[in-house]
Amino acid sequence: MDAINRFWLIVIDVWKQGPLGVGIGKIVVAALIFLGFLLIRRLIASLVINRLNVIVKRTKVLMDDDALDILRKPIGFIPIVLGLFFATEYLSLSGVYAIIADRLVRSLIALVIFWSLVKIVSPLSFFLRELKKIFTIAMVEWLIKAIKIAFIFIGGATILEIWGINIGPILAGLGLLGIAVALGAQDLFKNLIAGILIIAERRFNPGDWIKVGGVVEGTVESMGFRSTLVRRFDKAPVYVPNAKLSDNSMINFSSMTHRRIYWMIGVEYRTTVEKLREIRDNIEKYILESTDFVQPPEVPTFVRIDRFNDSSIDIMVYCFTKTIVWGEWLEIKEKLAYKIKEIVEAARTAFAFPSQSIYVETLPDDRAEVFIPPSVSKSE
Repeated sequence: MDAINRFWLIVIDVWKQGPLGVGIGKIVVAALIFLGFLLIRRLIASLVINRLNVIVKRTKVLMDDDALDILRKPIGFIPIVLGLFFATEYLSLSGVYAIIADRLVRSLIALVIFWSLVKIVSPLSFFLRELKKIFTIAMVEWLIKAIKIAFIFIGGATILEIWGINIGPILAGLGLLGIAVALGAQDLFKNLIAGILIIAERRFNPGDWIKVGGVVEGTVESMGFRSTLVRRFDKAPVYVPNAKLSDNSMINFSSMTHRRIYWMIGVEYRTTVEKLREIRDNIEKYILESTDFVQPPEVPTFVRIDRFNDSSIDIMVYCFTKTIVWGEWLEIKEKLAYKIKEIVEAARTAFAFPSQSIYVETLPDDRAEVFIPPSVSKSE
């Protein structure tokens, strides 16, 4: 019986003298506390989000609704921080272990704060987009990215400071490393500067249709610090270095106010002057009366007999459509082509085909005689 009592005393002593100077019982209870918060994590997050959802529904601004949706994950991480805090508080750690637990809780709190700030930049960028009258959309997007990077950097520096790590020497080391990297990454900085110049010059915005000779033609999707994503019309993505967009001539079709039609209509030389006037006047009348075309004096519009070509008399048609949408422009151009053909056919003339005439003044004297086969009589 005495042996059993002594054994029980040993069990109690071991139970009270666990690792880190904390009893095993406290460790088990602390673990249960932490696990309990993990189990009710979704319940707590749902209660908090539902409460906040009631508040934001009272406002007429949609921005806070978007912000709440984005903050769901950071809010869902808060119960984990609470569980760790209450678990370490129950353990009543001392010495270096208490310092480590305190710094760990502080680091997680800083993580939640800066995680939320990085996430909330996107919905709050609504205010920054109001600056698009001053800055381009691409510049605003760059500013949003820069703000996110700044929050990440500050958050990392805050966590390092919590653990007693001085970031001054780290920044100095990064400065020396940056000089070394700059020497080997000249193209990177060249593209970065080129991107800044493109934004400053407002060459294009996301969604614009651009063409860079010998490089790419398509729709701009996004602009990064080093390259710009251009989606070709066959839906293939092209990542173009910003330096190529900056150094080469570029056409921004989306910046057009009108779209041009420039044709040379060739009719046959047998067409009389009266018929030429009739064709010219009817084409001009159709263009000036149609609502699809921009009228003078806003833009120049010409329908003129232009020149005597090798095999045709050319009529120049020069006008602009109101739409700049490619599909609509093609439809208008098609209707104009139909109308011109009707006008030419109504004038009882025709379009000229490329042809070449050869005139022979004399034939050489030593030419071969023409062979004429003998005729065969019926009697034979």
